[in-house]
Amino acid sequence: MDKRSVAAMSFSTPRLELRPLALPDAPAIQRHFPHWEIVRFLNDRVPWPYPADGALVFIRDVALPAMEREEAFHWTLRLRERPEEVIGVISLMIEEDNNRGFWLGLPWQGRGLMEEACGPVTDVWFDALGHGVLRVPKAVANEGSRRISERSGMRVVRTDVRGYVSGRHESELWEITRAEWHAHRSAGRGA
Repeated sequence: MDKRSVAAMSFSTPRLELRPLALPDAPAIQRHFPHWEIVRFLNDRVPWPYPADGALVFIRDVALPAMEREEAFHWTLRLRERPEEVIGVISLMIEEDNNRGFWLGLPWQGRGLMEEACGPVTDVWFDALGHGVLRVPKAVANEGSRRISERSGMRVVRTDVRGYVSGRHESELWEITRAEWHAHRSAGRGA
C-alpha cells in the first residue's frame, strides 16, 4: 500500500470512526482542544494560550501539507453513534523517536476510547507503512498516556527531559517492534 492511500484511509472500531483530518474539522477541534488538561503534556511546539484560529492554522498550514508530503497522517476520532462530531485526533509522524500522538476531548476521556483508536492506527504504522519500530515520547507525569502504552505492550527504552506546553518535564521514550506488536495483537490484547 502506498502512503497516499494511507492518508485517505478511514477505520471503524466497536465505538469509533476514524476519518482523515480535513479543513472542515477545524471548528470542532477549536472547541475541544484548547484546554489545559489536554495540552499541558503536548510538545512545546503547541502554542499556548491557544490562538482563536489555532485549529484552522494547524490543519491548513501544518497537518494537511505534512499529509500531502507523506510525512504525517492524521485522523479525527468520532463516536459511531455521533459521527458528525470530532472528539479527538490521532496522528502518525515519520519523525525520529516521535511516531504517534493523540488527544481526546475532556468529556470522552477515561472510557478507553483512545486505546481503542491506537490499535488500528498502530496496525497502519507497521503493516501499511512498513516500519519496524514505533517510538512514542511522553511526560512521566502523563499517567493516562503511559497506561495506554503499557496496555499496548510497549516498554520504556530511554528517559530524558523534554519541553512540553507546561514546561520541561522528565520524559520517557516508549517503544514496540513490529514483531512484539503482532504478538500482542495475536494474544487478543487489542491496543
